[in-house]
Amino acid sequence: MQLGKWVGLLALGVSIYLLWQIRQVLLLLFAAVVIATVLNRMVRRLRRGGIKRGFAIAITIALLLLIVFGLFAIILPQFINQLENLSGLLPAAIERLGTIYEWFQSRIPGMALGENQGLDRLLDQAQSLVSSTVGNVFTILNSSINIVVNLFLVLAATVMLLVNPGSYRRTFIAVFPAFYRDRVNDILSQCEHSLVGWFQGTLAGMVTIGTLSYIGLLILGVPLPLVNAILAGLLEIIPNIGPVISAVPPILLGLLDAPWKGFAVLILYFLIQQVESLALMPFLMKQTVSLMPLFTLLSV
Repeated sequence: MQLGKWVGLLALGVSIYLLWQIRQVLLLLFAAVVIATVLNRMVRRLRRGGIKRGFAIAITIALLLLIVFGLFAIILPQFINQLENLSGLLPAAIERLGTIYEWFQSRIPGMALGENQGLDRLLDQAQSLVSSTVGNVFTILNSSINIVVNLFLVLAATVMLLVNPGSYRRTFIAVFPAFYRDRVNDILSQCEHSLVGWFQGTLAGMVTIGTLSYIGLLILGVPLPLVNAILAGLLEIIPNIGPVISAVPPILLGLLDAPWKGFAVLILYFLIQQVESLALMPFLMKQTVSLMPLFTLLSV
């Protein structure tokens, strides 16, 4: 192998290593690019209405902040209040689970449930873990300052990208060889179109999941149906993990109200997740991104 190829290979290895070392910054930058791309579509629509770009950006950012802080104002106080109530009711809920477990032991003959002490230990550990977590809510909130700083960093980067997206786009294109820059420009345009379509499909999915969750929780009589439905809709943007996290608060609230409600909420969220994975998202991605439903289904 020639010396030039060895040098190129070494430069590639060093570049990959450096990119890996700054991966957290790159992820934040990618998040800012995604948000700026979506918001830029709204800025363009406002500009078509005769509004100057600076005012259009200010209106867009103000609407975004209003929605975010409005959701936090609705969700956070009620959840903190419920966590305080949960810390007092948790021992009774754990005892109720133990009673249900003993009932199953007495009703299912032939199974070695009596010899299995794993669930008892699991219940004890769960009680200790949840009690510790609930008791340290404010400590957890204080330790999340890094997340808040990152959010402000993403917001600042988003605003900078919105102010003059053309300059950043031209700078990125200039990295590539001259003969390939037109092709890169076309690829970026296609990526922008697909990204906006993905966001529209995801937003429609979030609204649908939130609506279905609200209707189901309202029928079951679970406390805070609106708050839990909003949480389910927001966490829908996190694939697979988000729906699991959003199911925990209503399940606990259901168990505290009546044991059957906890299991009913579990079944409800399982069914909603299956509808979302097997039907809703494949259909939405087909309509917004022209992605064939089978590929979406297999990806999920």
